[in-house]
Amino acid sequence: MRLLIIGTLSGQVSTAAKIAIARGAKVSQADDVARGLEALRGGKGADLVMIDVGLDIGGLVDALRNERIHIPVVACGIGADSAAAVRAIKAGAKEYIPLPPEPELIAAVLAAVTEESAAIVFKDPAMGDTLRLADRVAASDASILITGESGTGKELMARYIHVKSKRAQAPVICVNCAAIPDNLLESELFGHEKGAFTGAVARRIGKFEEANGGTLFLDELGEMDMRLQAKLLRAIQERVIDRVGGTTPIKIDIRILASTNRDLEGEVRAGRFREDLYFRLNVVTVRLPPLRARPLDIDVLAEHFMRKYAEANGTDARAISPEAMAMLRAHTWRGNVRELENTMHRAVLLAKGPTIGPEAIVLQGATRAEDRPSAGAPQGSSVGEAGAPRAGLVGRTVDEVERELILDTLNHCLGNRTHAANILGISIRTLRNKLKIYNDQGFAPPPPAGNEPRAAY
Repeated sequence: MRLLIIGTLSGQVSTAAKIAIARGAKVSQADDVARGLEALRGGKGADLVMIDVGLDIGGLVDALRNERIHIPVVACGIGADSAAAVRAIKAGAKEYIPLPPEPELIAAVLAAVTEESAAIVFKDPAMGDTLRLADRVAASDASILITGESGTGKELMARYIHVKSKRAQAPVICVNCAAIPDNLLESELFGHEKGAFTGAVARRIGKFEEANGGTLFLDELGEMDMRLQAKLLRAIQERVIDRVGGTTPIKIDIRILASTNRDLEGEVRAGRFREDLYFRLNVVTVRLPPLRARPLDIDVLAEHFMRKYAEANGTDARAISPEAMAMLRAHTWRGNVRELENTMHRAVLLAKGPTIGPEAIVLQGATRAEDRPSAGAPQGSSVGEAGAPRAGLVGRTVDEVERELILDTLNHCLGNRTHAANILGISIRTLRNKLKIYNDQGFAPPPPAGNEPRAAY
């Protein structure tokens, strides 16, 4: 994990930096906000910014937002100054770390804010076969295409391959191609020169240069515009890029990993994806099985996520009752591991006793156990595969049902537009257009997740 500290490295801030380094972070430092922004624009990227509470936190957060640099900001200051802590959070900091720092608190913030991990929890042989293939190809520099349904863990697999590669000490840079509008993605990937377009207030190094020497992971590549696909193909073939507005080609040395939940061969046949780019990327394919094809993993993943969110919410770990576990095993998991993670997060919050029972398990497409009729569905109603009555759909318009489905799915994904679009089987653009209509109608959608552009509906 890369940590940028903004502020003078003296006293307690220096101690915080030493703790972060001891916990495996790679730390860089800038004296003030202006120099911190210069470092971020110049390719010295970071996964987390820690800033002295006495500096202009609001100005930093605004600058990062305006220049579309998506990095969480954490403030730190003398613990007794509660007013400063409140001002920092209101200014946009995600967390506040009181000084003098406690090692466990620093470690917890680093883990909670960045969630950087290459550990894959599994027990099922199907996942074991996939990991053995990843182990065999990780040491090479070959491009790898990671495929699988939404929520199967494609970014986690990319980080796993990077950690196992000879580039493990260099950065792994992840770009979600579906979450960034086409008119901004080119600049995000290749960078831009000052004045290249409206809002280009300074030179910005793109993700290709930021990943130089390491790994660039292109998530949801199938969403990329055909024009950008041509520029990406040139970068992969010739190992050079051009910044937007630039005139000098820049050499790069990176390994490309890419993922998609789309059938790229079908996209090639339909003329929506370049065949030459497909074969350049698809040297090796690592296919992640859906959760329903790795049933032995449901138990171990449920336990893992239960412990994770119990710790994150400051509660004791609970046992999962046999009845609740049976519900989890019987579910179809269209959202795969991500859906299971969200389910266990909710279960930790909803559980009332010493165990997590059926009443705390809320599954997509099904009602909670406490709301289900004890003797089957009411007479005259029909029941879907997940056990939810369908009688309530009669008399409603298609638009009403679609709106409810989209908003419920978005709430299920905790506001993450990209994940919701994948589950719904629609493009991120279609989802944004729908949400704009709903917002205009007075149905306000939940705010975007913290790792997505705030301008998204």
